[in-house]
Amino acid sequence: MAKIFVDIEQVLDKTIIINDKGDLHHLQKVLRLKKGDELDVSDGVSFEYHGRLISIDGDEAEVEILDKQAFAREPEIEVTLFQGIPKSDKMEDIIQKCVELGVHRIVPVFMERTIVTDKGNFDKKLQRWQKISDEAVKQCKRGKIPKISHAQKFGEALTELRDFQLIIFPYENEGNYTIKDCLRKYTTNNNPMKADNRPKEIAIIIGPEGGFSDKEADALKGIGAECVTLGKTILRTQTAAQTALAMTMYELEL
Repeated sequence: MAKIFVDIEQVLDKTIIINDKGDLHHLQKVLRLKKGDELDVSDGVSFEYHGRLISIDGDEAEVEILDKQAFAREPEIEVTLFQGIPKSDKMEDIIQKCVELGVHRIVPVFMERTIVTDKGNFDKKLQRWQKISDEAVKQCKRGKIPKISHAQKFGEALTELRDFQLIIFPYENEGNYTIKDCLRKYTTNNNPMKADNRPKEIAIIIGPEGGFSDKEADALKGIGAECVTLGKTILRTQTAAQTALAMTMYELEL
């Protein structure tokens, strides 16, 4: 079943207007949909709709709303991934897999050991990464498209991190306190912070190749980040991001 994302302003009382050229091309030339065919539409905010094509041409498609439901595939918790920017195409893999796992937003971060530099064309990377997020959402049938934010320096990320209810900081030099220890403080039956009191806005921060510098690690600990280990082995940056997110979703969402 085809799924299209529209701005909420395009959702009317009984119909939805689709006017994005790329979406129209996909509906007509790739999916070969025509008048009378059914499809799913998301407003990207709160609701998804099942509808029937009333009309479609090169400029606009109109969809009759047959059913309206609140998102069924979106996590209740919102996890923002602050990812130390890796080299090559590793970021693309991180975005794709983390979107499938339920990430809310991804923030690329320049850190002391980041190899990649901004040579003035970084916006093209961000556009490419956002497109990967868009495509991953359609594949896994989520209702919202996770935003790939503009890249930040570590100091900027540190300021934003202070606003989160929980900051998970996987660190290779932490050997005893596991991410399971951290998360189960919010889920065990004898803890008053379980259920409705568990954090709804969580940040996970992952270092680039080479990990965090001592200065960065101390700064994160200084703002109350939970310094955890993901296991006995040292994980690649792209593996660490996916692992930390999957463990968080398992403990707090499933």
